[in-house]
Amino acid sequence: MLPSPEPFVGEIDFGEGPRWHDGRLWFSDFYQYSVNAASLDGTVEVIVEVPGQPSGLGWMPNGDLLVVSMRDRRVLRYDGTALHEHVDISGIATSLCNDMTVDAEGRAYVGNFGFDLHGGEDVAAATLALVQPDGTAEAAAGDLLFPNGAVITPDGATYIVGESFASQFTAFDIGPEGRLENRRLWAAVPGTIPDGCCYDAEGGIWYADAVGRAALRVLEGGEITHRVETELNCFAVMLGGDDRRTLFLVTAPGSHPDEVQGLGQARIETVRVEIPGAGLP
Repeated sequence: MLPSPEPFVGEIDFGEGPRWHDGRLWFSDFYQYSVNAASLDGTVEVIVEVPGQPSGLGWMPNGDLLVVSMRDRRVLRYDGTALHEHVDISGIATSLCNDMTVDAEGRAYVGNFGFDLHGGEDVAAATLALVQPDGTAEAAAGDLLFPNGAVITPDGATYIVGESFASQFTAFDIGPEGRLENRRLWAAVPGTIPDGCCYDAEGGIWYADAVGRAALRVLEGGEITHRVETELNCFAVMLGGDDRRTLFLVTAPGSHPDEVQGLGQARIETVRVEIPGAGLP
């Protein structure tokens, strides 16, 4: 067990998609409809507002920011001045889009809920979208039970995605043009709901347990090596800071808009860890 987290940023509604980039922690706020960047002193800058509800974040090789627009099921590109449509993936995504992992070439892997979670529909499988750097999209993998946080290993060879409602991480080899091959179980994490995650230099995945009020570190095969408990539900994590040994924990009282929208009760906290972050995001 690691120490209790320290406060970092407060007064957000629901944070998601934390990314360490250019010396700051970037994150989306679902219900304030903004993409933000926080300096290490806790100063927050609003980067861009996304009316369709922002989620996953990543960067193109030229520095443009890619943002998932959840409700209209698009990926947008922000060039520092304006938002542009990068791709409409409504033909692949059957419900709200969520997290996204962008590789070093600018290829984006975009998940979606697969069903109306907040409307109470039964769980249904989703199809992961692969968006090429030119903005063309295709189905990357199907039959995923709420594909959520995902990582790409430092060698760029393996994509690992958390399936929230299967309580497991599923791995794929990354083939030509980013296409996914050789699907396999990477780790079962029974009793937890894996959400946002990140990879470290010794092959572990830190992940938020969306129902357990904790972040956990898991190795391939399923061994849990570390646990950080949080006061609120934990929905995403990211390793950052100058040495990538600061674990940022994105927490909130809940995920349903009726629980959090407009209340500013969610926050981001930090705890120091020994093994630095690696790979993407």
